[in-house]
Amino acid sequence: MEPVSLFDLAAKQAQWLSVRQSAIAGNIANANTPGYTANDVEPFEKVLDRTAVSLRTTEAGHLGSAATNAGFTIKPQEDDGVVMPSKNTVVLEDQLLKAGEVRRSFELNTAIVKAFHSMMMMAVKS
Repeated sequence: MEPVSLFDLAAKQAQWLSVRQSAIAGNIANANTPGYTANDVEPFEKVLDRTAVSLRTTEAGHLGSAATNAGFTIKPQEDDGVVMPSKNTVVLEDQLLKAGEVRRSFELNTAIVKAFHSMMMMAVKS
């Protein structure tokens, strides 16, 4: 049985959420560091845009293609005009909101995978 791409997509999103959570945690940890610029991860939609769907070669005569390896880019957060007197661009309220978004996205991701797994198990048992 071939792997279902929904699981691959959910795993990629979980990795992206983990990287974003680390970036947000770093921002919060450096909230009082003079001159620190807040970081964020590129949107997940851009990661998906760079990921090509590949065909799997099962016979020697079939055409094949290689999948692209999409990484996650951590970049300075877009300037929203808020700069502290110490030249720090971290706004704790914004970072805490982003941390809540990441938590909710993790929960949604896990719930979708769990539901899809249950559906697959019911189909296999029938």
